[in-house]
Amino acid sequence: MKRISIGLLGLGTVGSGVVKIIQRNGQQIARRVGAELHVKRVLVRDPGKERGVELPADTLTTDPSLILQDPEIDIVVEVMGGVEPARDYILQALSAGKHVVTANKEVLAKVGDEIFATAAANKTDVYFEGSVGGGIPLIMPLKEGLTANRLHTVMGIINGTTNYVLTKMTDERAPFDEVLEQAQNLGYAEADPSSDVDGLDAAYKLSILASLAFDARIPLEQVYVEGIRAITPADIESARELGYVVKLLAIGKERPDGIEVRVHPTFVPTHHPLAAVQGVFNAVFVQGDAVGDLMFYGRGAGEMPTGSAVVGDIIDAVRNLQSKVNGRVKMMRQDKPIIPIGQTTSRYYVRMLVVDRPGVLAGIASCFGQNDVSIESVIQKGKGEDPVSLVFVTHEVKHANMARALDQIARLAVVREITNTIRVEGEPRR
Repeated sequence: MKRISIGLLGLGTVGSGVVKIIQRNGQQIARRVGAELHVKRVLVRDPGKERGVELPADTLTTDPSLILQDPEIDIVVEVMGGVEPARDYILQALSAGKHVVTANKEVLAKVGDEIFATAAANKTDVYFEGSVGGGIPLIMPLKEGLTANRLHTVMGIINGTTNYVLTKMTDERAPFDEVLEQAQNLGYAEADPSSDVDGLDAAYKLSILASLAFDARIPLEQVYVEGIRAITPADIESARELGYVVKLLAIGKERPDGIEVRVHPTFVPTHHPLAAVQGVFNAVFVQGDAVGDLMFYGRGAGEMPTGSAVVGDIIDAVRNLQSKVNGRVKMMRQDKPIIPIGQTTSRYYVRMLVVDRPGVLAGIASCFGQNDVSIESVIQKGKGEDPVSLVFVTHEVKHANMARALDQIARLAVVREITNTIRVEGEPRR
């Protein structure tokens, strides 16, 4: 039986999962693809570090050239993360005629065009199922199974850390800082959680998903991003009362005038499938003109789920090698307009603290009206207190109009603070 040699760049959480799966299921994989997978070399920073996987001593190396320049290695698997040196190693591998499997969403979001162009120029392929959604099959369905459709929405929970935090805040009515500390203690959040809680991780992933769904180049800098640091138990409770839950959503929509790509906290109706996604799980909701509504759900990160996606890509690469084909699924991305956030429309939840006196509501409503913001509902919490809380839900309105209205309202003498503004996606059951 033919042996396919693999070079692995990185032996952290995902890399260890890849090795474990190949070792555990190697015979089954060999029967399915007609070739044996052999991890020939692994690039690590510290060969002496304990990693929970057993490999021959000569497999580990600190020299990337032993992988990138080895003519016997057919497939290079990059699971290092970050942009550099991952980008450099990927480009070297592709230029050397090697196929690349990566789970690195950041490098694809930031320099994906360069990587795919290099692959095309060298008749090699890039596989990246593990870059979004961990073990959830997302990339292949978008690249192949759904290509008969005109997709108009891809929307999902694609960061497990933030979903865990928001789930715990909802269940325990606990503040953000307290729940984040719990998540860090449990290993669900990094010591520096900024990429997760500020929405950057989800933005990387949305850039990849939207580019596939809409056949478009999605520059990362044009993805609008808000994180979850400002979410409070009061917002969670308001959502509950109104028939919603709060989720950090990554939303991509193709409209006649362009593409929306935005990441932000969102009120999601309790009956929507995404509302039921709890803890560290991920889910992506897709709408197509022929297939209708689909949802992909599962573990969005971790050693074995992401390892499963990476090994699945390795198997796909091996099958193509066996058939002597490459470039079977091309990245045909077009230049399409990205709609600026100011031109997007949403319904909004607004919570503010105001002085409790006659005429306050009329003054606020006047500011909304002057900017074409239509109010769907308003709730006052507290009476005779200083201040009281007002909660508004608007009809659909352009972001720029909403921003102008809120700027006016914030300058009213009777308004102490606009405590939060959150977009609303969909209608609750009445």
